[in-house]
Amino acid sequence: MFICSKLKKSKDKPRHDLVPQFKHDAVTQLRQHESAPSPKRTSSGKSPDKISQRCRRLSSRATDNVKSFTFSELKAATRNFRPDSMVGEGGFGYVFKGWIDENTFAPAKPGTGMVVAIKKLKSESYQGHKEWLAEVNYLGQLHHENLVKLVGYCSESDNRLLVYEYMSKGSLENHLFSRGVQPIPWAIRMRVAMGVARGLAFLHSLDANVIYRDLKASNILLDVDFNAKLSDFGLARDGPTGDKTHVSTRVVGTRGYAAPEYVATGHLTPKSDVYSFGVVLLELLSGRRALDDDKPGYLDETLVEWAKPFLSDGRRVFRIMDTRLGGQYPKKGAQAMAALAWRCLHNDPKIRPAMSDVARTIEELHLTKGVSEPPPTANKVTEQGRVRGFSDDGISRPYTS
Repeated sequence: MFICSKLKKSKDKPRHDLVPQFKHDAVTQLRQHESAPSPKRTSSGKSPDKISQRCRRLSSRATDNVKSFTFSELKAATRNFRPDSMVGEGGFGYVFKGWIDENTFAPAKPGTGMVVAIKKLKSESYQGHKEWLAEVNYLGQLHHENLVKLVGYCSESDNRLLVYEYMSKGSLENHLFSRGVQPIPWAIRMRVAMGVARGLAFLHSLDANVIYRDLKASNILLDVDFNAKLSDFGLARDGPTGDKTHVSTRVVGTRGYAAPEYVATGHLTPKSDVYSFGVVLLELLSGRRALDDDKPGYLDETLVEWAKPFLSDGRRVFRIMDTRLGGQYPKKGAQAMAALAWRCLHNDPKIRPAMSDVARTIEELHLTKGVSEPPPTANKVTEQGRVRGFSDDGISRPYTS
């Protein structure tokens, strides 16, 4: 994940258990750190302030709940960070697959013990250190079934690493957009939407009013049962409290997902996350990226701009549905989820629903017969690729996969 003064493009390659009462003293430190001017760099690009001194900003409330690994332990767990152990890469650095003993957390042989994902910060990334710090301070204190679990961290010399539970199904982005990947069915898409909504609702319910700020398909990870968990808390921060209506911050995040009022003013509220959730919901419905710059002629058109004209019309909404679903989705369910996306994407943040209401709506739809599952004999696809029973739905689109 990159942090910059302007948004980056969208392509990257209920049990509410809270570890004792969440205090946001560490997050306040992070906010002060974020608003402070960046220290001058040396010719090598590094700050003259020692990284080890900045690391003292870690909250003991966070570090007491996770394992502190040595660099040599994580080196052994990943077989010296071998290239064939790498499972991902981003602005922060590289992600490796590793193995540790599930009881002692000592390095284990590949294929034994507990598999983990180990994120290694690029040594030259000053901005990445701030993200690393935020992740430890948040995920070290917050526990919820829809947040990825932080197992531990490493802060040794210039090395900064994070150790997470391994999410075997990878990211939602991969399942929705990668070529050659089996498309996920309607029921799984709705399960993902429900998990993401619950995770965001949990964050917004805290005293610190935590705003995730970087919701997107690549940050939604899936376990073996396709349960969704929010990952990458590098841009998260605590929200407005008391009489404050918003927090002011420089605009960071991902183009196509960020709320328009946040992009325009830098004013951040929990409703900014609601808008981003609406975008992800559109991706689940349509199978299209928030911003797809691979499509000639559509460089400036976002998914929201393309889909909005169809969302408010229950008959036209089927024009946005992912053709890879083959019509195998309940008509009423699609209309209900599209209507929810429409509410989340309202230009006026005050009119958008709270994430707790969004989660409740999805849960109710999940329990409603004929909404969560497609009818067993309906929506047969004909040889011409049109959906019987929906032949007038207009499946032609401005751009196709």
